[in-house]
Amino acid sequence: MEYLKITGGRKLQGSIDIHGAKNSVLPILAASLLVNGESVIHNCPDLSDVTYTLRILQKLGAQVKREGHTLTVNTSVITGDTVPESLMREMRSSIIFLGALASRMGSASVYLPGGCEIGLRPIDLHFFGLRSLGYNVRFDGSNICLRGDKAAANRIILSFPSVGATENIILASVFLEGTTTVINAAQEPEIEDLCRYLNAAGAKIQGALTPVIEIEGVRSLHSVTHTVIPDRIEATTFLCAAGITQGEAELHHVCLSHLTAVTGLLQEAGAQLYLDSHAIRIRCRNRLKRLKNVATMAYPGFPTDCQALFGALMTTASGTSVITETVFENRMMHVPQLRRFGADIDVKDRIAVIHGVKALHAADAVCTDLRGGAAVVLASLAAEGTSTVKNIRHLDRGYEHIERPLCSLGAAVTRLNDEE
Repeated sequence: MEYLKITGGRKLQGSIDIHGAKNSVLPILAASLLVNGESVIHNCPDLSDVTYTLRILQKLGAQVKREGHTLTVNTSVITGDTVPESLMREMRSSIIFLGALASRMGSASVYLPGGCEIGLRPIDLHFFGLRSLGYNVRFDGSNICLRGDKAAANRIILSFPSVGATENIILASVFLEGTTTVINAAQEPEIEDLCRYLNAAGAKIQGALTPVIEIEGVRSLHSVTHTVIPDRIEATTFLCAAGITQGEAELHHVCLSHLTAVTGLLQEAGAQLYLDSHAIRIRCRNRLKRLKNVATMAYPGFPTDCQALFGALMTTASGTSVITETVFENRMMHVPQLRRFGADIDVKDRIAVIHGVKALHAADAVCTDLRGGAAVVLASLAAEGTSTVKNIRHLDRGYEHIERPLCSLGAAVTRLNDEE
């Protein structure tokens, strides 16, 4: 089993490139099922979630080739409509294949998805959207079966701007005659990236980045080349890494407009930020200040994926910070791990009260989930002494060898195998 050995107490300094967005490339790969031809997708990070998504595509009959960070997916011939349980269980985002298979095959059979156990993440909105389009969806608690014999365009009002439900509705609507309207749609940049990919392939989708998205049905999609947007959560991770070590870092290949909620909070905490067209530099010469009241919200608000990162950042800030998680009921599993480093955190009813301490000490900790694991890494970077971080398979779902960019910034991080 691999783990990280991290010797903390070093101020990070240097520059790194941000890889493509995990939460963008996964639905785009699922959407490649709709293309009658070849999709060439640039800026695809080498993540375990991407690997499992490619295995699903291959299981369905697609031909896949990777050259560096470019993926070529040929979906001219798709031979099945079933995703096996073993692959569905590896990641939550596999549910997006429901809408993709609905469009391509008119039917789908998948298993309840797995992934990080950060909350229930109910898929009832996915079912609501698909049923509103006329798809027959049957769910027995484990298996999900769908048929689209009576599918038709419709007007759908979501009770919550769910990213996954919005993506599934878009994919399931691309070939339906007429215009489907999604009201209270998710506005995340990753939704816009999915729509740009589909439109480049011949789809007719309007309204991405707004609460109302319209999908006018087309007969087919053709071969396409697309470049995935930068990963705003990875960028936030390294901004927080520089902040918690009172260092200085420059990030390249970022989209500043996707980071406004994060950069505003960093400046409020006392970090100095220097912004360029596709780069951001952070300097933290002194101990950061508390953040009085932060709450996670749907985009363009503060992302739930960044809650654990800022929670770790505030462990060494001056004063008491309050962070409220409004999206997932179990997204503070990492807090006991942060306490191992000497962090002073109280949690009640999804509210974390973080009393900043002057210093953290080394500890042995585990990754409880993807972003919680990144929070543990941040604590290790700031802690005096050598820490170990285990169960890093969670990190590999969303970071391409997280130790490499950290080492290029001057951190002492080594990936080891306990069998050695």
